[in-house]
Amino acid sequence: MIDHHPQKANMSNETALSLSNIDPYQYLQIIPNPDGTLTRDYSLFPSTAATPDPVDDIEVLSKDVTINQSSNLWVRIFLPRFQALEDSNSSSKKLPLIVYFHGGGFILFSSATSMTHDFCSDMANEFPAVIVSVEYRLAPENRLPAAYDDAMEALQWIKTTEEEWLTKNADISSCFLMGSSAGGNIAYNAGLRAAADVDNLLPLKIRGLILHSPFFSGAKRTESELRLEYNMYLPACVIDLMWKLSLPIGADRDHEYCNPTVGGGSKLLEQMQLLGWKVMVTGCEGDPLIDRETELAKIMKEKGLKVVSHFVEGGFHTVEVIDTSKTKPFVTVLKNFLLSSTMAPCEE
Repeated sequence: MIDHHPQKANMSNETALSLSNIDPYQYLQIIPNPDGTLTRDYSLFPSTAATPDPVDDIEVLSKDVTINQSSNLWVRIFLPRFQALEDSNSSSKKLPLIVYFHGGGFILFSSATSMTHDFCSDMANEFPAVIVSVEYRLAPENRLPAAYDDAMEALQWIKTTEEEWLTKNADISSCFLMGSSAGGNIAYNAGLRAAADVDNLLPLKIRGLILHSPFFSGAKRTESELRLEYNMYLPACVIDLMWKLSLPIGADRDHEYCNPTVGGGSKLLEQMQLLGWKVMVTGCEGDPLIDRETELAKIMKEKGLKVVSHFVEGGFHTVEVIDTSKTKPFVTVLKNFLLSSTMAPCEE
């Protein structure tokens, strides 16, 4: 999850097993402080500045907009260059809107982190679509449900904003919530809230969810979690620490924020089904969370939701964000889902 070198996915079992003795704090390059905060080494994760002006050959423009200064909630909006350069008096078609939540185990990364920025740029260009990447509060300084609260505040802002990049270019009646890893967890949980409060979000209309390698767990480890306990990209001790730092104090791993399968799944999934939402769940066999992802897809289908499952061989957790050679083929799969969900019935 932290290492940016895809070739290490093929390291030997002996090397992987050496991870059994690692310190997860050291692995993540974070230092716990006595007051419950973390010191993070931001030099390890390059950032990219927003580029709001159509300079050089840049294909996607981006800009940062503050939503709530007191909580430092902001978004980075991505807009395809061709759309930005359209004559404001023309009748150019508005683009679908994707509200995106980045990964990082709830404790790391940003909408400005270069791999997040590049991934959103690729999606905006390929679909094409307007992407709103949400800079939510991180744990442990702000434990769950803070990120879910920020997600809902961002949706309320989209509903009412006069930001021209959205009012002129985004079709807010065709909105999808999407996230990678922890962001997939946020998209799911924000989706549950949004389904329960759909009338209050109008004219914003959510059409579905895209859960990219969503970050879920449970009190008992699954077969894939045991099989890949010492994998290079998301070892079990790191997963454990991320949940320890992000769940509410005193909550265990079968809390609803962590384990969406408890009790047969949320009753709000039935509301999603009534609203006609479409869902895509993606993952790969090299991800220790693959069993969690397939089980979530199964439960959502059992609730009557139209679910597209995209699970592939090999890989590792969120490989499509980290390994740029995998990004474009993956984005093409997402594009096909988006088109099928906005223009035709979704196939199971």
